Amino acid sequence: MIPIGLYEKALPAEWSWPRRLAATAEAGYDFAEISIDETDERLGRLDWGPKERGALRRAIENSGVRILTMCLSALRTFPLGSHTPGLRLHSLTILRKAIAFAADVGLGIVQVPGYDAFYEPQDADTASLLLDGLRQGAEWASENCLMLGLENVDVPISESIHATMRLVDAVRSPWVQIYPDMANVAAAGFHPPDELRLAKDHIVAVHVKDGLPHTIRGVPYGEGIVPFAATFAALRESAFRGPLIVEMWASMDRTGDPFSAARAARVFVRPYQEVLDAAGKTT
Repeated sequence: MIPIGLYEKALPAEWSWPRRLAATAEAGYDFAEISIDETDERLGRLDWGPKERGALRRAIENSGVRILTMCLSALRTFPLGSHTPGLRLHSLTILRKAIAFAADVGLGIVQVPGYDAFYEPQDADTASLLLDGLRQGAEWASENCLMLGLENVDVPISESIHATMRLVDAVRSPWVQIYPDMANVAAAGFHPPDELRLAKDHIVAVHVKDGLPHTIRGVPYGEGIVPFAATFAALRESAFRGPLIVEMWASMDRTGDPFSAARAARVFVRPYQEVLDAAGKTT
């Protein structure tokens, strides 16, 4: 079966990992996606020692719920293509530590957002520096037998899947592929089914969420513009068999009950997941 995971931030930030993983399973998911964002608390995870990492491994073992993927969103604030050498070095350090952490804890994929720069102007230099950083990341990933999945995000160099694929092609490494977000595609004005077909044989995982024009967070499933049926049909046609990750934010939940919202999202996604499962049984 196609595995389906839940983004860590779908559940309250104050929950412990044992509670978070148990709730992930209770809500019907197969695995969790860990977040390494720009906050001190989550960035600090990359510097955990044997005690803290051992506790996380025990939580995984005791719950039976793995952490298979990482969303390395810290690279928006600390982008690989920054004009500032010190910021760029910090970005590379984060990427190197994230790869080592993921390999040590047992993850398989680190999602790298395709930001050359975000809080500063983007130009040919930031684009070139982003590629340099991705090539270095590919080397570290290969040394750790880990996949990097490049995400299409809200900057020109990677706002569409076809633009993001140009970066993947330029890196020229089997360890750097694409981890698309269907809502980011739609929010940028592109048609997710058409875009996903352009990444055939290069998709390692998919973020499943809804969106609105220029709005990529906090849109309830079914209330946005993502054409889910056609999007999953395109994934089926592309013979995609990788993990799906439901991306939600408890801090943006409108119901007051983020756990129930996560469980409802699992119910929403199930028939689309089944489309991919059925395709796999016929191949």
